[in-house]
Amino acid sequence: MNVTSLRGALLATVACVLVGASFTANSVLGDYPYAGGQALRYGLAALLLLPLIRRPGEPRPAATLRLLTGRQWGRLALLAAVGMVGFNFAVLAAERSAEPAVPGVFVGCAPILVAVLVPLLEGRRPARPVLYAAALVAAGAFTVQGWGRSDLSGILCSVGALVGEVGFAVIAVPVLRPLGPKLLSATVCVIAAAESTVLGLVLDGGGFLRVPTGAEALALIWQAAVVTVIGFVCWYMGMQRIGAERATLFSGLIPVSAALTAPLVGTGSYGLAQAAGSCLVGLGVAIGSGVLGRRRATARQAETPAPKADAGPRAVRRSANVL
Repeated sequence: MNVTSLRGALLATVACVLVGASFTANSVLGDYPYAGGQALRYGLAALLLLPLIRRPGEPRPAATLRLLTGRQWGRLALLAAVGMVGFNFAVLAAERSAEPAVPGVFVGCAPILVAVLVPLLEGRRPARPVLYAAALVAAGAFTVQGWGRSDLSGILCSVGALVGEVGFAVIAVPVLRPLGPKLLSATVCVIAAAESTVLGLVLDGGGFLRVPTGAEALALIWQAAVVTVIGFVCWYMGMQRIGAERATLFSGLIPVSAALTAPLVGTGSYGLAQAAGSCLVGLGVAIGSGVLGRRRATARQAETPAPKADAGPRAVRRSANVL
């Protein structure tokens, strides 16, 4: 694994760990109006991202945005609606009739779908090591979460959460290159805040916003400043370096992080099953990111005897051909 891939892996790890910890923070926001909370979260995150999107020597963000086509703006709106607003709404709706483990298990299957969809959309075959790794990650996520009770509504909403998780990676691929991680994050946050406001007005009218309690305010600040600003930027920077297929493997760390942080607020426990699932996720990520493959290749090279110094040029050429 080269330096660029290693940095990408670390960035994706940070992003997914933060998202997993946000599931614990969501338990504090259970009584806050959903759409209003999303509007506050993404609106505040957009404001915090503004100072980060302009660097000396780079084009102005407004100039970059003006170059986007109508199709690209439509993709950004879809990314915000499916991967952000829709994903969060689906998780919340699923947990009303299903145990939290159910949407967690479905979201854990995202690496498999992304490992298949992204190559097909780019006109190439899915890589077998990534597919195998994605299956291990999904199995690990299932083991960490377990399978809880649910009804048909909970299952359907959990499928919606899976679609949102996949969309957050797949839909972003064509617009990540022209915008970059920071400008992309800021732009979709503005769009998501607007979409959440419209959704709140439709569903709850003028009551979609209220003054949060102290605990709710802290949870919203955490969601905006840490999970959205830091998490989104790290996610798209990681995806830019290692690709959507390998970056999505790290989403298996989301249930692991949620399981690790849940005991801190008394909403869960971390036992043998969670530890075993965490190991499966780690193994899948190591295989998919190329760490294990790289080590095996290095070991084979170390075991191959070097050509003797007194061997003629023909022997040296034979050794090179074998290697």
